[in-house]
Amino acid sequence: MSGDTLRQLPLAERHRELGARFAPFAGWAMPVQYSGIVKEHHAVRERAGVFDVSHMGRLFVSGAQAGRALRRAVTYNVEALEEGEAHYALMCNEDGGILDDLFVYRLASERYLVVNNAANASLGRERIASVLEPGVELEDRQESTVMLALQGPQAIAILSRVIDGEPPARRRCVEVDWLDSTLFICRTGYTGEDGVELVAPVEAGGALLERLVAEGVVPCGLGARDTLRLEAALPLYGNDIDTDTSPWEAGLGFAVSLDDGAEFAGRAALATVHESPPERKLACLQAQGRGIMRAGCSILHGGRTVASMSSGGFSPTLGVSIGMAYLPVELAQKGTELEVDVRGKPLAVAVVPRPFYRRKRAGQT
Repeated sequence: MSGDTLRQLPLAERHRELGARFAPFAGWAMPVQYSGIVKEHHAVRERAGVFDVSHMGRLFVSGAQAGRALRRAVTYNVEALEEGEAHYALMCNEDGGILDDLFVYRLASERYLVVNNAANASLGRERIASVLEPGVELEDRQESTVMLALQGPQAIAILSRVIDGEPPARRRCVEVDWLDSTLFICRTGYTGEDGVELVAPVEAGGALLERLVAEGVVPCGLGARDTLRLEAALPLYGNDIDTDTSPWEAGLGFAVSLDDGAEFAGRAALATVHESPPERKLACLQAQGRGIMRAGCSILHGGRTVASMSSGGFSPTLGVSIGMAYLPVELAQKGTELEVDVRGKPLAVAVVPRPFYRRKRAGQT
């Protein structure tokens, strides 16, 4: 896809002024880095960084039976969410394979927000539209709003100064008045750090970005977003999860509700899969020497290829290469020693606990 046909972020020009370098991603021209991937990565781990994730889908579902309709589209029992609560969920095909992963936010008793991956935004919209009933409305606000992810140990303190109020608790969401518009705030993220994801109309979103940068928040691109999510062992759709993946082998069984009796695409297949232990498991691999694992690299055990990397790269926090792969269950155990073929050279690796990085909680040293 050429640069002329790539979709542009509403705040693209502001990102250029901030020094962003762009690259194609899921049909969009996206900032990959500003000051450098490693610098941006450390800024999020140590202070705060802001990502423009306006390429993500943003679907508002409202009406008296909004929850019931949405339940038929996703794997999690979103009807059970309290007002102001959010939860991770999946969309599956009839075979139980993962079509997309997403977050569902219950804004009010009859109003929800669904945020899904950019590459699957149309698929999500079509899936939800197909299960709507009279009185339930679907509004796509991907083009009329901006979505920013403010992440890092200082993120909440900084946002509290900007909005003059207290952000919601972890995995809770709220809508507040800001600059004569409505600002959506949710205590979620994709970096392994504390932080929030924010949705606002385009003009207010631009002003919000400027305020955050003025407060010392570092603009960050997709490069740092990927290294951060990899350290947190968070799956990337298309790499770590896809239609050939079941939720339980990916460690995502918490996103599937089978006990409420609701019908949704893939339910029968998922119920069957749930009864049998998975034969493989998404595992974390850490290099024991120099070399960078990448997606697609072969994994060997006893000289025999047993799997391939689903994600891989260099960890700025740990100073070594890390990655994830689906391993036979008997090999996906802590301490298992394997080799990864990195450009024809064997790299010694070991299975380590998931995630690679876990942020310190208040009071921890």
